[in-house]
Parts: sequence; structure tokens; C-alpha cells
Amino acid sequence: MATAILTERETLRTLPSDAARQVQWGFADRFDLQMLVQSARSVARGPVARLVAQGGRNSHEWTAGKAELLEAFDSSGITAVFMDPEEGGLFAGPKNLALALVAFELAWVDGGAATASLAGCLALAPIHERGTPEQQQHYMRLAAPTKPGEDRKPLRGAFCLTEPIPYVGVDTGMLNGKVRVAEWNAGEEPLLQVEKRGRFITNIGFANFVTAAVDSDDERINGSCMVILEEGDPGIFDRGTPTKKMVHQLSSTGDPIFNLQVPASRIVGGYDLQDGVIVPRYSHSEVIEAVFRRTRVTVGVMTSAKLLSAVEPVIRYQRGRFRGAETATPGSVRYELGLQARQDALHRLVDVWATGEASASLAFAAARAFDELDPLEKEFEQLCVSEGVSGAKARSKFVREASERAAELLSLPAKDPRREQVHSDLPLRFSMLDSLADVLCPAAKLWNTGWGAQMMREAVSLMGGYGITEDCPGFLGNKWMDAQLEATYEGPEAVQRRQLSITMTNPLFLSQMRSWIREMRTIASDHPGTGACALATAMSMWMWTLDHLQHGKDADGSKLYQSARQGVTFPLADALCWLIAARCQILDVLRLEEQGAQDPAVSEGLNGLVNFLSDLSHVQTARASGEVARICAELVFGYNRHPAWDEEGARGCWHEDELEAIESIMPGVGSYAFDVINNDGSHPQKAGPCAKCDRERPFLTLHTKLDGCLTGARLAKDRAAEAISKIMIPEALDYPA
Repeated sequence: MATAILTERETLRTLPSDAARQVQWGFADRFDLQMLVQSARSVARGPVARLVAQGGRNSHEWTAGKAELLEAFDSSGITAVFMDPEEGGLFAGPKNLALALVAFELAWVDGGAATASLAGCLALAPIHERGTPEQQQHYMRLAAPTKPGEDRKPLRGAFCLTEPIPYVGVDTGMLNGKVRVAEWNAGEEPLLQVEKRGRFITNIGFANFVTAAVDSDDERINGSCMVILEEGDPGIFDRGTPTKKMVHQLSSTGDPIFNLQVPASRIVGGYDLQDGVIVPRYSHSEVIEAVFRRTRVTVGVMTSAKLLSAVEPVIRYQRGRFRGAETATPGSVRYELGLQARQDALHRLVDVWATGEASASLAFAAARAFDELDPLEKEFEQLCVSEGVSGAKARSKFVREASERAAELLSLPAKDPRREQVHSDLPLRFSMLDSLADVLCPAAKLWNTGWGAQMMREAVSLMGGYGITEDCPGFLGNKWMDAQLEATYEGPEAVQRRQLSITMTNPLFLSQMRSWIREMRTIASDHPGTGACALATAMSMWMWTLDHLQHGKDADGSKLYQSARQGVTFPLADALCWLIAARCQILDVLRLEEQGAQDPAVSEGLNGLVNFLSDLSHVQTARASGEVARICAELVFGYNRHPAWDEEGARGCWHEDELEAIESIMPGVGSYAFDVINNDGSHPQKAGPCAKCDRERPFLTLHTKLDGCLTGARLAKDRAAEAISKIMIPEALDYPA
């Protein structure tokens, strides 16, 4: 008689290695980035960690100890990441993934240190993205770390956008800073008078130049612009008082005051003269759009680092919770597992870990997308010049036509060879990537920092009272508080939701999302344990809901999906973020499975790691699907008026006499009638008949299907929890408590 042989499913043995992460996050072929990660880590878990452990976060002022971090950034190469080799940088090409990796490593220990590093890049970003060649060459070179033999100190910059209270954060389109002509002699360059008061300006404690947003206060200057201010300019360069922050104390933040005279050549991007009027080539909003479109991703990845860094300290705390008690003797379950002997502690940690994986995958996917987009954007601009496409209207038309063509091609069957044009034709490929980046950037910033902050609170709670002490391993209390600030950086959550509500309705993006649904269906057939099936159904539900809202009206006849109706657009943007994060997580696991087997440094124990990460994907997908179902159901049904016991509402109800007549033919049918109006006009004691959902029946079908797609999700959570209880961790953290 034949017998079945059951093989034990491999699972996670140790925490994921650097080699596995390199494959998973898409930089296994970039030795330069791998070395950068090691360099940034040595700073984070060395000087930064020691400064935090010694109480460096206990003061608001910019101290000598904090200033030493700048030298560590310089010597490690962190400062030079933003520059090209000819400017003193480390490597050529796009820097988005490189900056995201640096932010991840620094934020693994302290968010303030990561901010101090990134704020210098943010100050240079307007010059890098929209500056004149002369501005780029001058400031990028001087901001690079000094080389042996050079007798200079590197320039340190700050980005000054926000205005002082009561205007702070109100609207980046409304500026209190002013610029006017101070002196303009015939045949000479105009001299400008710039007045600006800033609020919450990072790096201001040591910055010696500032890129500031100002508006015209002179009829001889047109509109707004960004201008470069230097410490040695004539006038007032007052760094102001330090902000009394409760978070990010390792970065310098203050409320500066500037009243300086600068040459007009300091206008970022330069200017033209038209009929005696200075016309900046870029408004401040155009510069900000180019800058924030990329830098928001690095802020998002900072919260991802916090979540993943919490895993090891929580495991260590949970296992050692009862050691030292008389009842916890070595070898006993209580001694070896501690709190992890109970499922609740493990399940909650699974949720934290799964969120960290999804948010990291989303942020790094966005960074890689911008690395791919940046050179294409330059090629596209050159194409526009060669094709004679000039002016905003002509360019907009050119882009729109390319987008429409790309959307048309993506709607073709997957095996249609014509679809390849989307990847081979420059305008089509640029339009596709551009529409994707327009969604990935705000999604990473919104979901990672918003939901990430919520889950950091969960991570801290898993440490008990220890989590909110200064000596908590991993500085989890600090990280939880820091996450609250990161959610407001470079535009609070409402700004990201507003942007998503516009970009997510781009027909080209929606065509890509339809392709994602087919992609997830295919993955589900080969990798059902990832939760891809549920994700595909949730995506279909989101698409149906968007279409329903765009063409539907509420009970009062008002259009549902419109700019001012943020109660509709914002929740739908939130739902999309859950879907995108879960998709990125699944794709990263599949990349690890496929490419990891070819890497000797990853192949050992790969099956167990992939199984565990697949279970985390399944857990996260189930949560994402549930959130999407909840949000979409509220939007689809929530704007219908509940029927009342009036003539119209009673029209769909049973009446007592007709129900009796049918009962004589079909005995028992009365048990299926919920709303019955009696012959005397009485009815059930409730507000009105049950709502009918005939128009929304396709939604209900999708909802039922999604419920079934969640099959196995809790089994995956049980497996992941058991794996965590058995995982081996180092004896101590590799940075001080």
C-alpha cells in the first residue's frame, strides 16, 4: 500500500540578509549602491547611534556633537551622493534610489539624522532641477565635500518655503516672502531686495546659503520665483531661534529672517527681460513641483526603516520578558519564548513587519521609477526641441497625444505585438512612466508615513512600558514620535491626497492598472500563497467604484467625483495606496525568488525566506483588500438616501393581502419577505424599508468574490507568527541602546 510522504515546509531561519535585500529591492547589480549602504550604515549605527544614546536629542540647539555628524556625512560619502562625479560626487546618473537607501539606513537609527542629511540635498534640488548651468556648476561643486589639499569648507544649504505662523503650511501657492528691485542701472544687472521670514526651516542652524520662495512686490518683476540667498550678502541673514521640537532633535530647525540684496542672477533658472520687466523662467510652484515630486519618496522610506528596525528589538523583548522570574527556568516555554508563547503578541508583530515590507517595497519602487524616468525626461525634452514643440500649450498637446496612444496600446490583449511600442517609442514610454510616477510619489509619501505612523505606535505598544523610555532598545519611542513629523514633511497628508485624486484618474494610469489586474491573476495561478488573487479582485472593485463615482450622483443630484468633494476623492486615494503597496510587496518577493536562486549569497535558506515573505504578502494583501472593500462600500452606498415609509419607498414592499395570495401558491415564501405593509397600513418598526441595491449589484458580486479570495489569509498569518517564534536573532543590537 502506497503512503504519502509529507515534507515540512521551509520557513525563515534568520533575519533577511543584506544580499537578500539587495535582490528584493532591485539593486543587486549596483555594487556602488551596496558600498554606499555600508558606508551610510557605519555612520548611522556608529556616530549617530552614540549621539542618541548619550542624550543628543535632549536639546533643541545645534550643538558641537550634532555638528560632528556633518563631518561624518562628508567623510563617508553621504554628502556627495547628490552630486555628479564632475561636481565631486560618487557616481553618475539618477540618484533617487541612492538617496532613498541613504535615508533608509540613517532613519533605521534616527529620523533627525536622516533629515539633516537630506535637507542639504533639498536645498540644492531647486538648483539641480531648474537652475541655470552656471548656478548648477557653482553651487553643486561648492557643496561637495572638500578633497585632500582643498582649503575651503563645503557649503551647507537650507530650503526655505514655509511662512511664519499664522501662515505656516496654509498653502504653498500663497507666499509672504517678497522680492522687489533695489537698484537697476542702465546696462547693468538688476539688484534685488529679498525679504523672507521662514518657519520650521531645516538645517538653518548651520546653513550658509538658502533657496527661498518669494513673490513679486514690484511691477518690474513678474510673478513668483525661487532665489538663492547667501550668508555674506548685504543685509540681514538671521537664523532665528531654534524650533522647540519634540522630535528630530538631531536636525537643526529654526525660524529665520532674511532681508538681503542679491543680484538678479540668483533667481533659480534665470530670467528674461520683456518690456522692462524681469520674467523668471520658472515660478516657485514649477520649481517646487519638480523638487517635491522626487524628494517625497525619501521621506516615505524613512518610516519604512523605522518599522523594519523595530522587528528585532520587539522579538528580543518578547522572548526575554519573563526571564529572571522564579517560574521562568531555562529550557521552559516561559523562559525561551516569553510573550511569544501567546499568539496575540506574534500576530501583532506580523502586522508590523508586513507593513514595513510593503512600505519599503512601495518607496523603493517609486525611487527606481524616478531613476528610470529622469534620463527619459531629458531625452523627451530634447525630442520636443528637435520636433519644434515649444510653448506650454504645444507641449501639453504633444504629451496628451502620446498618453492617449499609449493608453490605447495598453488596452490591447497582452500577447498583441503592438503593445511593445509602449516600451520602444520614446514619447509613449515617457508618458507611461510619467503617469506612473505621478501616482507612486504621493502614494509612497501618504501611505508610508500615514499608516506607518499608526503601525509604529503598535510596535511601541508591543514593548510595553519599556517602549516609551529613553533606553528602549532600538529607540522605538523616538521613532514613533518622529514618524508624526514625517507625515507632515513636504506637504501634509491632504496635499498628497489632493494630488492623487487628480493623477489617479489619468486614463493612461488606469490602463496600467488594468494590466496590473491581469498581472496579479497570472501571479495568483503560480503563486497563490502571495494573496495576488485577492489583490486582483480588490483592484477590480476599486476600478468599478471609481467609474461609478465619476458617472454617479448623490441623493440630491450632485456630482459625486469632483475636486471640491474631498469626502469622495480622498478616501478613494487612500484605498489606492493600499493596493499599490501590496502589489509592490508581491513583486519584490517574486524578484527575490527568481533572482535569489542565482546568487550564492542568497540561495542558502532562500526557500524559507521566500515562504515567510510570501506569507507576509498574503497577510498584507488581506488587510489591504479589507480596507479597500470598506472604503469602496461606504462610497458606493453611503451617498444614497435611505428609503422611507412613503409612497415611493413602499412601492418595493410586500403588502399583506398579496403576500397571502402568493403564499397559497408557494408555501413558505412569506419567510423571505422582510418589509411587509399590513392591510391597516402598519409596518415594521424601523426608519424605512431595507435599501435596494439593484444598481450596485455588480459591486456586491465583486464584494462576495473578494470575501472568498481571502481564503487562507489567516493560515498564512499563523505560519508567519510561528516562524517569528523560531527565528534566530543576534545576541545584541549592532548599535548602542
